Amino acid sequence: MSLLEENQSTDLEKMVGLSRRGFISAGALCGAAMFLGGNLLSRSVLAASVSAGTSKLLGFESIPAATSDAITLPAGYKSSVLISWGQPLQNNGPAFDPTGNGTAEQQEVQFGDNNDGMSLFEFPDEKDRALMAINNEYTNYRYLYPHGGMPQSAEEVRKALACEGVTVIEVQRKNGHWQFVQGSRYNRRIHGNAPISLSGPAAGHELLKTSTDPHGKNVLGTFQNCANGKTPWGTYLTCEENFTDCFGSSNAEQKFDAAQKRYGAVATSKEINWHQHDERFDLAKNPNELNRHGWVVEIDPFDPQSTPVKRTALGRFKHENAALAETHDGHAVVYMGDDERGEFIYKFVSRDKINHKNPKANRDLLDHGTLYVARFDAGDGNADHPKGQGEWVELTHGKNGLDASSGFADQAEVLIHARLAASVVKATRMDRPEWIVVSPKDGQVYCTLTNNAKRGEEGQPVGGPNPREKNVYGQILRWRTDRDDHASKSFAWDLFVVAGNPGVHAGTSKGGSSNITPQNMFNSPDGLGFDKAGRLWILTDGDSSNAGDFAGMGNNQMLCADPETGEIRRFMVGPVGCEVTGISFSPDQKTLFVGIQHPGENGGSTFPEHLPNGKPRSSVMAISREDGGVVGA
Repeated sequence: MSLLEENQSTDLEKMVGLSRRGFISAGALCGAAMFLGGNLLSRSVLAASVSAGTSKLLGFESIPAATSDAITLPAGYKSSVLISWGQPLQNNGPAFDPTGNGTAEQQEVQFGDNNDGMSLFEFPDEKDRALMAINNEYTNYRYLYPHGGMPQSAEEVRKALACEGVTVIEVQRKNGHWQFVQGSRYNRRIHGNAPISLSGPAAGHELLKTSTDPHGKNVLGTFQNCANGKTPWGTYLTCEENFTDCFGSSNAEQKFDAAQKRYGAVATSKEINWHQHDERFDLAKNPNELNRHGWVVEIDPFDPQSTPVKRTALGRFKHENAALAETHDGHAVVYMGDDERGEFIYKFVSRDKINHKNPKANRDLLDHGTLYVARFDAGDGNADHPKGQGEWVELTHGKNGLDASSGFADQAEVLIHARLAASVVKATRMDRPEWIVVSPKDGQVYCTLTNNAKRGEEGQPVGGPNPREKNVYGQILRWRTDRDDHASKSFAWDLFVVAGNPGVHAGTSKGGSSNITPQNMFNSPDGLGFDKAGRLWILTDGDSSNAGDFAGMGNNQMLCADPETGEIRRFMVGPVGCEVTGISFSPDQKTLFVGIQHPGENGGSTFPEHLPNGKPRSSVMAISREDGGVVGA
């Protein structure tokens, strides 16, 4: 069916005032209502009565794609830099050195590089004061070192590790503008050489012990920190993603076991090469060190002296983010995606209930509970808006075939090798599940499936929530749990949007779903965030070549969607070579904080200072309306 045919309304649709997208959404939600016992019906019909293009949530005009080395926003909006890579956290701290000659010791007390996910934490009873915990995912060698190449010494490896991890900063609102507070006692770096504890079922296991930590409970560092989560008890969850890229082997002929291979271990590293100068990352000498990374780490931003904790009950894989929810009877739920082609979506349900009256009582809540992995059906095959059903399969030793016969001696091994366990229970292999968010309005869960060039190959069949082979554009999946209870083991799913390029591929699956137009098209949805009003913010990390399959898409961008109508508008375009990632809001929703990661990753940018021969610097931006109103409204 052609794109024109997809967009044409039937007489019935015209009579009831529904766009095709709205009509299909109504059908999907009504189907879900029947599946979930009818409790969605009135809400879904009401939502479907709002046609695409008439959203009452989106109060700005969609902007065109752009390729400039700048932040582009709708009329009436402005942006400023909150903090940039290398900015000293304390008043007497070392200034950023654009030559690359700064030391590792200096970087350990400066804002980290390539900021990603972040959360804002309000001070009680202080509306103009907050803390922000911000991930620093990795570093760009071309800008980090004077020689612009791979690390050449242990000191240079230490400097790279100092760029990564997490930065906690204080921010204050002065004269209506949020600003970084240099010198705050809360400002802190938790980098790749910082002491961190291991807790939960896998702590102390033989697979986590090393010569420097014979008890297997004390890890050095967190790194490759992608996105994040914020708990109801006021702590920050940072997620370790591409950790295996940091390891290599001094033995070029080293043989890796099935678990090491599944997590991506190779002798040559992945253009990081720390193992050549720091034997902690040499798998020939320290094979268990690999198992000590790939976890969710919990941090108390209000206690600068506290030790971060890796929560092993949440499983080990390439974590993208951690989305918190609560069951009807008060248990904590954490939704997580494993960002690699053909990997899985997980959820964790705590054994104990959240104590809302005593936040400190929840500090070990994530050490005990049940980990599940998602299994999706094939769906109804709808080309524009597929939908179906799914279930959560328990990953507990002794259940669902997870025992010694399948290679798991105990629950610790199930968690350490969560990918292998998920494969045993035949979970659905996904198109790189990245950020997951939960709607504050109706509890529906959204997940970006960013792309998958291997979809359609053996073991990754086309169908269900992964409807296209060699998927270069990505899609956004959503599901609604049975009885609207996150404890439920069943759910109804649909695809909120299938990204594509209707300008290049009109009339084909590569053109995208019917809520994708030449005016809002994008590729590789990555970050996601909801504001209090229920607007869904979509951030991209895709191909910005502006050519071929991606012609007309420009630089990476941030869009805003109305979940009820399906309408999507482009809100921001980032500078050259960047990823737009990380999102948070001020308590009054009048400032949006968003990350610009790796501007000029391959050259061509001097963002944000735009100085002659300047060096690009990853930054957190503060975006607000010139009239002081709510962002997006």
